[in-house]
Amino acid sequence: MTKYLVMAMRTPRYDDAVIQPHRDFLADLLERGLLVESGKFGDSSGGAYVIRAESLDVARELAFADPLHTTGASELTVYEWEITISA
Repeated sequence: MTKYLVMAMRTPRYDDAVIQPHRDFLADLLERGLLVESGKFGDSSGGAYVIRAESLDVARELAFADPLHTTGASELTVYEWEITISA
């Protein structure tokens, strides 16, 4: 499987009520072995997570099911990520 970076940038429609559903969504991905890592940006403008998927289309399908996206709280962009250096 390939790794994909999901960038989530808050929109004016962002509401803190989406945080727990988003965390539940990420926990489900983790349980399914699809989430690599996740975190928020220090300036509170959004966050990012890395997922594993068979293709960019599958990665987008997964990411666009995130409550951050479905509620319009954040704009999500998905990139295939070719990691060149890792700890």
